[in-house]
Amino acid sequence: MKTPTKIKKTLQVILVLFLFSSTSLFAQNNFGTIKGQLTDATNGDPLPFANVVLLQADSQLTGILSDFNGKYIFKNLKPGKYNVQVSFVGYNPSKIKGIVVTTNKITFASIKLSGAAVVLEEFVTVEDHETPLISKDEVSYSRAIVAQDLKSTASRSVNTTKKYRRHKYKESNKASSGYSIAPIEAKRDRFNTEGYAHNPENDFKNVKSTPLSTFSIDVDAASYSNMRRFINNGQNPPIDAVRTEEMINYFSYNYPQPKGEDPFSITTEMSDCPWNKKHKLIHVGIQGEKIDTDELPSSNLVFLLDVSGSMSSSNKLPLLKKSFGLLVNNLTEKDRVAIVVYAGAAGLVLPATPGNQREKIMNALNNLNAGGSTAGGAGIKLAYKIALENFIKEGNNRVILATDGDFNIGASSDGEMTRLIEKKRESGVFLTCLGFGMGNYKDSKMETLADQGNGNYAYIDNILEAKKVLVTEMGGTMHTIAKDVKIQVEFNPNKIASYKLIGYENRLLNDEDFNDDTKDAGELGSGHTVTALYEVAMKGSKDGVPSVDPLRYQENEMISNSGSNEILTVKFRYKKPQSKTSKLIVRHLKDKSTQLSKSSENFRFSAAVAEFGLLLRNSKHKSKASYQQVIELAKNSKGKDENGYRAEFIRLVEMSEMQASALLIEK
Repeated sequence: MKTPTKIKKTLQVILVLFLFSSTSLFAQNNFGTIKGQLTDATNGDPLPFANVVLLQADSQLTGILSDFNGKYIFKNLKPGKYNVQVSFVGYNPSKIKGIVVTTNKITFASIKLSGAAVVLEEFVTVEDHETPLISKDEVSYSRAIVAQDLKSTASRSVNTTKKYRRHKYKESNKASSGYSIAPIEAKRDRFNTEGYAHNPENDFKNVKSTPLSTFSIDVDAASYSNMRRFINNGQNPPIDAVRTEEMINYFSYNYPQPKGEDPFSITTEMSDCPWNKKHKLIHVGIQGEKIDTDELPSSNLVFLLDVSGSMSSSNKLPLLKKSFGLLVNNLTEKDRVAIVVYAGAAGLVLPATPGNQREKIMNALNNLNAGGSTAGGAGIKLAYKIALENFIKEGNNRVILATDGDFNIGASSDGEMTRLIEKKRESGVFLTCLGFGMGNYKDSKMETLADQGNGNYAYIDNILEAKKVLVTEMGGTMHTIAKDVKIQVEFNPNKIASYKLIGYENRLLNDEDFNDDTKDAGELGSGHTVTALYEVAMKGSKDGVPSVDPLRYQENEMISNSGSNEILTVKFRYKKPQSKTSKLIVRHLKDKSTQLSKSSENFRFSAAVAEFGLLLRNSKHKSKASYQQVIELAKNSKGKDENGYRAEFIRLVEMSEMQASALLIEK
C-alpha cells in the first residue's frame, strides 16, 4: 500500500504530464480566427443575415450569414492573408482585402455598409395585441404591426402598448420618401412558414405502354433565383423548391430564330447522358420570335403591390420599389401605368398614367409603406377592374403582382385564388407574378396564380435579378407571343425502350389534352426559349426500363413504319394571344447521336444544369452525377455569357458542393 507521500508525488507527476501534453496540444493548433460585426455606415445599426464570403487570392473558401447582431466569425484558418466580401440587400457590396491571420490569434475586421441608408430614427409607441416570440433581453422585436389606411395613410392600432423603432427609408436618387414601421434588425420569425407544393420526381416510362409524353411549357425562372437565395444564405434549398425545368430555362440558349409564318423554331439533338453512360440524353429546344423593344405594342400595366405588414423587411417592399423603378425608366408615353395596393383592404394609389411621367409614378411608389393584414383577393379583383377599364386592343394588357404570397384575408387558399384567377384570364389581361422575401414566402401560391392567370412567375432576390426580369428580358416578361403552348413527344419503340422527362413534374398533361383547345397551358414571351431534356434507354437496354405485362386486349405488333430511322416526333401546339384556336407544328428527330464532347454548347450547358438539379433533389436517378462533373461540363460550355449568368451558376455549384461537404463532416 502506497504512503500518502508517494501518492502525492504520483499526482504531481500526473499533473506535470497533463500540463505538458496540454501545452503540446495547444502548440499544435496552428490556426487563427477572423471575426467582426457588420453595421449600417449611417447609424451604426447591426445588419443581420448578410452574406459574408471568405476568399483567398480571389478564390472563395466558404460563405456564411451574419447573426442577429450582425456578427460573423471564421475559425480554424491557416496563417496568411484573406479577403472578406459582404453583400446585403439594399446596400452596396463591400470587400476588405489583406486581412492577416496569425497562429492562435483573433483578427477583428468589422465592416460598415452604405447605400440604402436609414436616415432617421425615432422611438414611437404603437399598439400590439400579439405576444412577442423574442424575449425583452434581445436587441429588438421584429414584428411590424402597424396597418396602413389606404386613403389617409394614417396608422391604426389595437391593444397592448410596446415600443418600436421607426425608420425612414430614403431612395438614393429620389426626393420623396415615406415612413414605415420596420425593425432595427430585420430578424427572421422563429417559425419558417415558407410554402412549397409537393413535387415528386418523374420516373422512367416504358415506351411500349406509354409512347406519348405530353406537358405544358414552363418559362418561369422563380425556382432558380429562389435556389440561389438559399445557397447564398448558406444552405441548399428544400427538395420541393427545386423545379429543374425552371433552372434550365433560367438561361437563354443559342437556338435559330424562326423562319416562315410560325413564330417558333424547334431544335432537337441527342448525345451521351453525362451522369449515366448507359443512357442517351435528348435535347428539345424551342425559340420564340424576338421582337425589338421599339416594335413592342403599347402596354397597359397595373402594378398590384402588397403593402401588408409582412412586406416591411428590406428584401421586400424596399427592394420592390427599386425593382419597379427599373421598369418605369424603360416605359414610354404610349404606355400606361396604374398602381393598386392591398393590405387590410385594396385601394387605387395611382390611376392610369402615361409611362413618360416617371416622377409622378415614382412618387406614388416611394410613398408606399408596409403595415396590416393581407387581402390579396380584393387586390386582384380591383387590379383586373382597372386593367379592363384601360384596355388597349392589340396591346399588352397585364397585371403585375408583387408580393410574398402570404395572403390571409378574404379569398386566400390556393383553391380560392385559382378560381378567382381562372375567371379573369379570359378577359385578355395577362398576369405576371413577382415574388419577394423569405421566411413566410408562399411559392406554391405564386406559381398557381401565374399558371392559371396566363402569365409568368419570377422570384426577385436582389436588384440584379430585377434588372434581368424587368429590363434585360422585358420583352419576354411583358409581351406574350403565344398562349396555351403544349408539347407532345412520341417515341419510336423500335429505337427507344424507356424515357424520363427531366422536370416539368407539375406541368404534365393527359395525352388527350394536347388536342383539346379548352385546356389551359403555358405562355411564351418575345425572345423566350424553352428547353426540355429526356433521359432515354435505347432498345435492347435493360437498365432503367420498367417492366409491363403483355396486354390481353391490345394489339402487340410493331408500328407499320418499323424501318423508319426516326427516333421520335415532337409536336408543338400554340394559340396566338387573342385566339381560341391552336396551331400545330411537327418535327422529327433522326437516330443520330454525337459524342458529348462534340455536342452543342446548348446541349452541354443544359445537361450541366439538369445534373445539378438531380443533386439538389438527391434524385434516385442521379446515378454517377457529381458536383465536379457539373462544374467541368458548365465551364466547357459557358460560351460568351455576356451577362455573367452562367459564370454565376458555376459559382453556385461550387458553393453548394462546399455546403454539402460541410454537412457530411458534421454528421
